[in-house]
Amino acid sequence: MNLQFNDVQQQVRDSLSRLLANAYDFAHRQCHVASESGHAPEVWSKLAELGVLGASIPETWEGFGGDAVDHMMVSEALGRHLSLEPYHGTVVMAATALALAGSDGQKAQLLPRIARGAVQVAWAHDEAVMGRVSVQASSGRDGWWLNGAKPGVLHGGSADFMIVTARADGSDVAMFLVDGRANGVVRERYRLVDGTPAADLRFDGAPAEPLGSGGEGGAGVLSRVLATGISAACAEMVGAMQAATALTVEYLKTRKQFGKLIGANQALQHRAVDMLTALEQSRSLSLSLALALAGRNDLAGGEMQVHAAKAYVGQAARQVAQEAIQMHGGIGMTEEYAVGHYLRRVLVLDRLHGDIQYHTRRLEGRQD
Repeated sequence: MNLQFNDVQQQVRDSLSRLLANAYDFAHRQCHVASESGHAPEVWSKLAELGVLGASIPETWEGFGGDAVDHMMVSEALGRHLSLEPYHGTVVMAATALALAGSDGQKAQLLPRIARGAVQVAWAHDEAVMGRVSVQASSGRDGWWLNGAKPGVLHGGSADFMIVTARADGSDVAMFLVDGRANGVVRERYRLVDGTPAADLRFDGAPAEPLGSGGEGGAGVLSRVLATGISAACAEMVGAMQAATALTVEYLKTRKQFGKLIGANQALQHRAVDMLTALEQSRSLSLSLALALAGRNDLAGGEMQVHAAKAYVGQAARQVAQEAIQMHGGIGMTEEYAVGHYLRRVLVLDRLHGDIQYHTRRLEGRQD
């Protein structure tokens, strides 16, 4: 399946590729991992200058009015370069939730600042048991308060704001905006296996503001936000698969053993073809889901298409990354060589918004 980008998208894509090739080559990337911020603030600013951060934000709020296809295009590029930037949480998840469910005041407060790269907003939804929101939101004359915990929030340790899902007055799940500096917000910072900054968040009577009005984000809106996030995560895995496959093919063309190129081995050729096949099938599923969310084709299977894409791409990405390491041999396991880091990134992306097992159970109609 192919997609023809328009002129503006192509220009952004080319500029983004050049930026990441220079700022996120593997040596620079490892420096970003070791930095205090865990990413490259100067790259974040340049992404804003290129219009990447505002690509899918409505034009009313200083964006360019793009859609899930723009998220796919950007996420795939970020995946190829093992980016550590907080794009997924701030732009894909938070900006989408604000655009769909936020009040005009909330949109005016945050969307233009997101587009300018002036603010980071974390997405806090997943909990210890996937699909079961246990954080509680209580209301009174003075507003709303949250109590509970959210583990593994990407870039949650440094976010200026957070969008948190909680059960409003113990029943319906709603989305709430929380100031990261508010009393009652406790953050335990750490790094994930791929170096991405994350935090376990705890809310002890933290003041919160419901998105929109009435404390209800609506199940349909939340499902739409999650589908957008899954689409972007799939695209990022496709980017990681592409880079791992390219490294492997190049290695087969140059590495010699017993005086012969190892790429001459027919068994290794077949394994490389299997990697390329999995990559192209994953790219087609990712593109199909993005186009459906953008309204350019039917989301034929509804939630089933979302679950199928995440389950298949997650499994394929694991297999491709593992094959890449095995075909590199011992060097593939070293910290100083990039190929092993693609598997680490895939493992993080697989767990994001539900892992392979979670989405497979949903395809089987199981809710456990």
